[in-house]
Amino acid sequence: MPDLDAPLWLLFAHGLTLLLALAALVATLLPLLRQTAWWIRVFDFPRLQIVGVLVLVLVAGVLLSWHHPADDTYWAPALLGLLTLAAAYQVYRIMPYTPLANKQVLDSSLPDGDRHLSLVMMNVLQYNKQGKKALEVLRQADSDIIMAVETDEWWYQQLKPLEETHPYVCHEPLDNTYGLLFFSRLPLEGSEIKYLIDDDVPSLHTRLQLPDGQTWIRIYGLHPKPPAPAESETSTRRDAELLLVGKEIENLDEPTIVFGDMNDVAWSHTSELFRRISGLMDPRVGRGLLPTFHADHILLRWPLDHVFVSPHFKVDDMERLPYVGSDHFPIYLKLSYEPHDKEKQEENCEEADVEDEQEATEKIQEGFAEEVEEEAEEAAASAGHQ
Repeated sequence: MPDLDAPLWLLFAHGLTLLLALAALVATLLPLLRQTAWWIRVFDFPRLQIVGVLVLVLVAGVLLSWHHPADDTYWAPALLGLLTLAAAYQVYRIMPYTPLANKQVLDSSLPDGDRHLSLVMMNVLQYNKQGKKALEVLRQADSDIIMAVETDEWWYQQLKPLEETHPYVCHEPLDNTYGLLFFSRLPLEGSEIKYLIDDDVPSLHTRLQLPDGQTWIRIYGLHPKPPAPAESETSTRRDAELLLVGKEIENLDEPTIVFGDMNDVAWSHTSELFRRISGLMDPRVGRGLLPTFHADHILLRWPLDHVFVSPHFKVDDMERLPYVGSDHFPIYLKLSYEPHDKEKQEENCEEADVEDEQEATEKIQEGFAEEVEEEAEEAAASAGHQ
């Protein structure tokens, strides 16, 4: 490290590099606490960006000769070692969601036919008014099922023309940014809108018949609240909603798809716990990040919109769709129903252990408890204003 007589620009370079190094280390360590506070859980999201900062700091540290300290102190080389370990850990967490890893859901082996199913997940951003663009993108994608979230009555009117080609519907338009529209060109059965944890956050539950006219599959559409100051102070209810569905699926032996804007990244502890509990798989594993948020900021993107599938399915196509004026890109996935390879694909599934089961149960209980507590506080506040 330079002494105080060094040029001002050099002191500034050392100071800035040290500040970025400490920030990157804190951002790497905080998520390990497994706490649900939003200001901790938010660091689950930008792992790729944190890797970028770590690499930048490592390069800067070498250029500043931190690996060859001029005095007898060795904290600078030790810090470089910690930064290297942090970068390796972050890369380790991201690596499964790159083409460098093996695919968890295998590629389709069937020609296009009546055992294929395509879907689009689109967060429209309620205050976005580019309805015509969104409708055009959906029509060009020509998927069998469509779920659009953050949809109010205005958005329902914009997307209502889809009912001409997708007559089977289950809608819950709301003006609180948690509205939901679901369109299908294939028959539905037992469609329900449920409020699993939050009394203002709907979720879709239905069964859908494949074009073969014989196979029925279970569909769940979710959009839980994110851990953010304006939405929820913790990730507790988001985690509970996802795991509640996971527990429901756990003992089912039928083809299942769960999709939506989960307000969580694929590599988070909760997403991975959900996969182990539910027995579902992530088509992103081995294919790529396909970051869907934030559409307006290329350097601040991560995958928030997900599709999880049971081992009955393989992937025919997966891609991110064009910009529709929202802060999310839509995501498209085409699947093939191939139950004959179910056992082979189950080898790629992650299995839950006793600790996972206990953690999932506790998180669900905490989610319900937090919602009850919030309702009580709102009732008390309302009574106080009267």
